[in-house]
Amino acid sequence: MPQHSPLPATRTNCGWLSAAEQRALDWLAPRVPQWLTPDGLTAVGFAAAVMALLGYLLAAHHPLALWLVNVALVANWFGDSLDGRIARMREIERPRYGFFLDQSIDVISQLLFALGLAGSGYIRPDIVMLGLATYLMMTVQSLLRAQATGVFHLATGGMGLTEVRCLFLIGNTLFYFVPPWPLHVKGTVVSYPDLFGLIWIGTNIALYVVTLIAESRRLAQQDLPGSRRQQD
Repeated sequence: MPQHSPLPATRTNCGWLSAAEQRALDWLAPRVPQWLTPDGLTAVGFAAAVMALLGYLLAAHHPLALWLVNVALVANWFGDSLDGRIARMREIERPRYGFFLDQSIDVISQLLFALGLAGSGYIRPDIVMLGLATYLMMTVQSLLRAQATGVFHLATGGMGLTEVRCLFLIGNTLFYFVPPWPLHVKGTVVSYPDLFGLIWIGTNIALYVVTLIAESRRLAQQDLPGSRRQQD
């Protein structure tokens, strides 16, 4: 029989909106139609990411399409947040398959979202792609922590995917009502969305470094040299 590495034993969510989100999911889960399977919900989330990409591209010439992106963000949350919940509720979960598929689709969805935002003209593409890179750093770190500790953290510093979606909902609404205007700073043209993007990048890097230091110290105290031999 092939040997499998263990999946994270527990999931934890310290996001700012986690309590409200759990109440919403508790209400929604029993009302999801029986024909809508966990894989179907994953497909809904992915289709919503494609819709967000198209919405942002349309918004480059038709700002009204920003509302299409906001609808896509809600649909993406619906599919992505309920697929695992429905599988557990119906007792049809496949932990390894579900974990791998969910994380893989999330990464593709984040790329599609970033490509759309970069093509929207609201934020400089280089800032968008650097922001995506730093967010993927956080994703990789959460998977590393899961492997090292057996706990899968859905949020870091209060920020998880749900909180990120809400920030973009607010940002899209602001872009629609207060269209970005160019600012000339030392020969460089930026706008307030660019500044938001730079803050996002800096925040991700700071959270990564702080988590790296804190988790490394904690693991170093638990995983002392020779401790395994002493236990054996």
